[in-house]
Amino acid sequence: MDEKIFKTMEYRKIIDQLSSYSQTALGKRTAEALQPATDLEDVKRMLQATDEAFKVDRLKGAPGFGGIVDITPAVKRARIGGTLNPHELLGIATTLEGSRRIKRYIATMHEEHEVQLLFNLSDALSEQKTLEDAIKRCIDDSAEVLDSASPELASIRRELRGGEVRIREKLDAMIRSSSVSKMLQDQLITIRGDRFVIPVKAEYRAHFGGIVHDQSGSGATLFIEPESIVAMNNKLRETRLREEREIEVILQKLTALVGEQAELLLYDGDVLGQLDFIFAKARLARELKGTLPRMNDRGFLKLKKGRHPLIPPDQVVPIDVELGNQYSTIIVTGPNTGGKTVTLKTIGLLSLMAMSGLFVPAEDGSQLCVFDAIYADIGDEQSIEQSLSTFSSHMTNIISILRRMTPKSLVLLDELGAGTDPAEGSALAIAILEHIHSLGCRMVATTHFSELKAYAYERKGVINASMEFDVSTLSPTYRLLVGVPGRSNAFAIAERLGLPERILEYARGEVTEEDMRVENMIASLEQNRLGAEQERETAEQLRREMEELRRRHASELEKLEQQRDKRLEKAEEEASAIIAKARQEAERIIGDLRRLAMEEGAAVKEHKLIAARKELDEAEPQRRKKSGAARKTAKPPRQIEPGDEVMVYSLNQKGNVVELSGSKEAVVQLGIMKMKVSLDDMELIAAAPASKPVQRTAPNVKRTRDENVRSELDLRGANLEEALIEVDRFIDEAYLSNLGQIYIIHGKGTGILRTGISEYLRKHKHVKSYRLGNYGEGGTGVTVAELK
Repeated sequence: MDEKIFKTMEYRKIIDQLSSYSQTALGKRTAEALQPATDLEDVKRMLQATDEAFKVDRLKGAPGFGGIVDITPAVKRARIGGTLNPHELLGIATTLEGSRRIKRYIATMHEEHEVQLLFNLSDALSEQKTLEDAIKRCIDDSAEVLDSASPELASIRRELRGGEVRIREKLDAMIRSSSVSKMLQDQLITIRGDRFVIPVKAEYRAHFGGIVHDQSGSGATLFIEPESIVAMNNKLRETRLREEREIEVILQKLTALVGEQAELLLYDGDVLGQLDFIFAKARLARELKGTLPRMNDRGFLKLKKGRHPLIPPDQVVPIDVELGNQYSTIIVTGPNTGGKTVTLKTIGLLSLMAMSGLFVPAEDGSQLCVFDAIYADIGDEQSIEQSLSTFSSHMTNIISILRRMTPKSLVLLDELGAGTDPAEGSALAIAILEHIHSLGCRMVATTHFSELKAYAYERKGVINASMEFDVSTLSPTYRLLVGVPGRSNAFAIAERLGLPERILEYARGEVTEEDMRVENMIASLEQNRLGAEQERETAEQLRREMEELRRRHASELEKLEQQRDKRLEKAEEEASAIIAKARQEAERIIGDLRRLAMEEGAAVKEHKLIAARKELDEAEPQRRKKSGAARKTAKPPRQIEPGDEVMVYSLNQKGNVVELSGSKEAVVQLGIMKMKVSLDDMELIAAAPASKPVQRTAPNVKRTRDENVRSELDLRGANLEEALIEVDRFIDEAYLSNLGQIYIIHGKGTGILRTGISEYLRKHKHVKSYRLGNYGEGGTGVTVAELK
């Protein structure tokens, strides 16, 4: 893309901001080379990388790039055989360490929150731990070669330290002697040119032998190496030379290791630069409060509250603009200093940023297009050297644009046709607009010519827009109004400034009727727009209130559901406890039954079984009555007829209806028992066969002897009420089984039970006669009854 458009749109200022957020020289170099891409997939990939880095930065913070340096020059020199110095080798080691750290950081982040593109990029980093350890074993954090780098170097340095100690001891003894100390300027030992010397007064030069290596600025002090240590200094110098040669050998070996991994190291450097650059884009997005735009290549652009990134946030006025759907050209009219040029630059700069993989300062949901090029003619670019006027300069730029643009280009034109005769300028502007529009480009143009307003009304795919102007304050608001052409506002401004009414009336008379009609139409449109905008704001306020109510209701519903879950959980726990208790009770009752069976020879009396069943029923936890919907096949009570087969809920047994007893009960035959049951406590299973006559009364029932029915009933320990119920059931069973005589054991006791049973037997319809037991039958503790 043309470098000129970057300058016009101030794109390089954004790049400078981006570069400042890079932590390494590698990242800065990558940022400075950033160019907008013209392929949709490339742009989407760059934006995805920025989005992933933005996510990482928001959730856990960006990884640290400390210790990572630009190792490219050092590695290239190592590859061709040059020897690297300790600083360069240390930089390679710290870069390798930082590379491993970043690789682990992104891998951990990818496990928690998917960042596939960043993971793929960082996973390609090679881990040169062997090389890193080799360098750190020889070079410390201050870029000094360690004694442990080689046994030879350790030996040489021990020799060096021993030689220095001996020289210092010799000189110490010398400067402390009374004969020498008076000739010294200071009693100290210093070094000049790697030689140990002492400061001697200049006047004692003739009395003091040795080699002069330096003198003070005043000439009063000479730095002399005494003859007695010249040989020792010479040996020390030779030892230092050996040290340098050994260090050179060590550095060459390390450099050779670097050279062997040169290709991988250069690749790692590029990847680290890319990662630093990507996280710099994320930090820029956070600083600009940018959002991820949706991208397309069909020429559609929609900015929601788009802001120019170089204008301070407290001064910038957001714009809403849509281009490329119903209309492909926007013509913006309005007064000077109203913000038309800033609008053009905002559209162009945000498009360049998105095509470069950068977030844009706009609200979520904004869409931008990948153009093959962006062209702009903005500002006064007349050149004195080229002797070009403002009009000529604009025409030169526009002609260049017309030659290079394609249907997939974005064209931005400022003050089209300005700088020449208004009539000719407007005609020329319309012709240029028509040519660009017919080609299919996306275009935004600003102008002062009212003729272009009419052109935008008449031409399909072209729409008017204007910069809002507040007549009450005589100042622009810098808001872009799409669909409303700009008014001149000249008369309104002049009137507010105090121009006499007579002059204004004369001026209005000079304006043609058609122009006045257009101005009135524009004024009406603007008034309607203001009303619609006010209604929209009211609707938006209502929407926000409804959203808040919805959120609050959702929160309350969530709380209620949590409370319900807690109560259900508590109820389940209580039910489990009740069931456990019921099971324990059932186990106890079953144990009692087994004990009774053993005591009575596996022939438990029927009334004892009935009592045990009743005790089990009482141990069962009480449940809520089932609703009508819960009983799948339950029939209304009126459908129960004698002879029907039914299920009795309370006893969990099947039986046959013998007869109806009133409107709410029926007599049901349950095995050998016959008892009254509520119609609500039974469910129809099968209707009585139509071919068989229903037997309604006991005298018509065929009686057969049941060998399992016993002829005695033991009521000892029962109260009178319970005993009479059991006696009634017992007599029915015996009567149905054709027993002629039965024995009711009630015990002697107080006689209440015996008297009550006798009174009951006297009135019973199936009892022919009754008497107390004879000797051998139980005496007065037993009543013997004969049945009819």
